[in-house]
Amino acid sequence: MIGIARVAAVSLLAMMAMGTARAEDALKAKIGVLRLSSSAPVFIAQDKGYFRDAGLDIELKFFDAAQPIAVATTSGDVDFGVTAFTAGLYNLAGKGVLKVIGGMSREKAGYPLIGYFASNNAYAAGLKTPKDLAGKRIAMTQVGSSFHYSLGLLADKYGFKLADVKIVPLQSLSNAAAALKGETVDAALLPISTARKLMDDGGAKFLGWVGDETPWQLGAVFASPKTVANKALVTKLLGALAKADREYHDVILASMKNGVAPINDKTKPLLEIIAKYTNLSVEQVVGNCAYIDPDGKLDVKNVDNQIKWLQEQGFVDKGFAADTIIAKDFVKAD
Repeated sequence: MIGIARVAAVSLLAMMAMGTARAEDALKAKIGVLRLSSSAPVFIAQDKGYFRDAGLDIELKFFDAAQPIAVATTSGDVDFGVTAFTAGLYNLAGKGVLKVIGGMSREKAGYPLIGYFASNNAYAAGLKTPKDLAGKRIAMTQVGSSFHYSLGLLADKYGFKLADVKIVPLQSLSNAAAALKGETVDAALLPISTARKLMDDGGAKFLGWVGDETPWQLGAVFASPKTVANKALVTKLLGALAKADREYHDVILASMKNGVAPINDKTKPLLEIIAKYTNLSVEQVVGNCAYIDPDGKLDVKNVDNQIKWLQEQGFVDKGFAADTIIAKDFVKAD
């Protein structure tokens, strides 16, 4: 019996040693991300161990705006960024210090993500729909941000001049929300996860969804050329994200009706993961599920359109197009 116990103990120690070795062999990386449902696959891959199973040791680093993630990725503060396209990101990519390696969230009709919201006073004064934003003071994170591009598309759709809108860049989502509630702006473009509490507390009025008005490729996965050169690391990361993309799409997005996901035995585990990382309740998450291509594809044509629009506005340097900034070995084009 003593011999059997000794063998069992030795086997257990050997297994523990192997587990430690595997953990030590894992490739370490940091991902810069926002606490938004538009990054749901990142949270799912982290929480369900898909990164770990791929041989990765991932640390998530959270930010309060998209542009700082791009800067952190170029500086090496994080290895990968997952966030929305911005003029700043494109300028960095145009200089060759960032590469797009995959797609993430999209503005798509029927999938609430970024919305137009009015202050109570502006709403009472007649700001009732997105097309009424002409001539108003509008809060957003930064000039040239994804919010700015969304507003530009809206201006083109309804025939008003973007130059007639007073853009109020406040550097973070929380600042933009506070300005809307404090009535220092007429409106703001905000993700529903940020705006929901405002609406629940009666601090803002909903006008419409960007995805319903002007669909476009909002987010992506990107990295510095140094990180891209580590093909093993990039391949493992994208493989884990692809597994999470598919699960998120097939379990949550496929079940949505009228922009809301049901809470049931199948969806609840994933909804709880998203809630955990976005600091929302499950009941809040169900109406806050951004569309993500099930194969992680990137709408390259739309990315090219974004670059051209931003270049025309003077927000992005000229001399490059989408094919310049995309890591073709990794990107699945739509």
